Amino acid sequence: MTSSERIAVDAMGGDEGLAVMLAGVARARHRFEGMRFLLVGDEAAIREGLKSHPNLTAASEIVHAPEIVTAEEKPSQAIRRAKVTSMGVAIDLVKKGEAAAAVSSGNTGALMAMSKLALRTMPGIDRPALAARMPTLGANDVVMLDLGANTEVDSRNLVQFAVMGAAYARTVLDLKAPRVALLNIGTEELKGTDIIRDAAQQLRAATHLPLSFTGFIEGNALSRGNVDVIVCDGFAGNIALKTVEGTARFVADLLRRAFSSSIRSKIGFLISRPATELLRHHLDPNNHNGAVFLGLNGIVVKSHGSANELGVDTAIGVAAKMVRDDLTRRIAEDLGNFEAQAA
Repeated sequence: MTSSERIAVDAMGGDEGLAVMLAGVARARHRFEGMRFLLVGDEAAIREGLKSHPNLTAASEIVHAPEIVTAEEKPSQAIRRAKVTSMGVAIDLVKKGEAAAAVSSGNTGALMAMSKLALRTMPGIDRPALAARMPTLGANDVVMLDLGANTEVDSRNLVQFAVMGAAYARTVLDLKAPRVALLNIGTEELKGTDIIRDAAQQLRAATHLPLSFTGFIEGNALSRGNVDVIVCDGFAGNIALKTVEGTARFVADLLRRAFSSSIRSKIGFLISRPATELLRHHLDPNNHNGAVFLGLNGIVVKSHGSANELGVDTAIGVAAKMVRDDLTRRIAEDLGNFEAQAA
């Protein structure tokens, strides 16, 4: 069994505990035949949990790690304990080449810091970026990056994010030439900072890349489905992401309150239930789970801490697709083509 067929899973990370992590891995196993899983964490607890998933036992190995990274732990503290924590050991398996990817539902800051320190950035990439998918009104999700790894960037960083985001969208969304846009305060060419306008100019000139640069996009169009990749700095991206998530919860709470306000509303809910179930499914973060640290010498996927077994399955699916499509090679090739054209 080669490392290209293995995914290391931090079995102890996440809010929902080991049982949910194992259930998610078991679901993923059925979708990705031939993939093996290195389950990292307390060996005795994992072995006991596998009794509920006998089919997973044959496709997995246990890698013992006695400690976990807590949700409240600072990244600097977590790094010092990397060799004994399930998160740190999972990342180290990628570094050593014993796994092709790592998946964790644990502390985001710690995962980001450990991943950057252990795996380093790819040649030609100045900074890694955090990318994730968000639901849209279109046929596909939209990939957005950076979502918090870099609060300050220059135009070169934004161009690299665009190249990485497009390569990622080609993998997870099965697109040949993803439509890429820069998040801005307006769609006119004169809008935005010098950094954003300079990045746009470079992307317009990059005609040999497998992407279609469409210009600028405003915050009110993030979920329209008109583009496939949205690029921004981590400060704006993190705010945008949390605003979208908060708005989705706000709408769901309003509907719940409205439908329970009277007998007539409750009857209306029963009539409209198919539509509301469709809305709930579309907005369920478990269906879009799996943020990725792009630009590292290895694949690391961050699952929501509150993800259920479907969410864990989705995140593992993201990792599996990136492994099988050799995403790091795609990024390196695209970046090389861009630099050769720009020279």
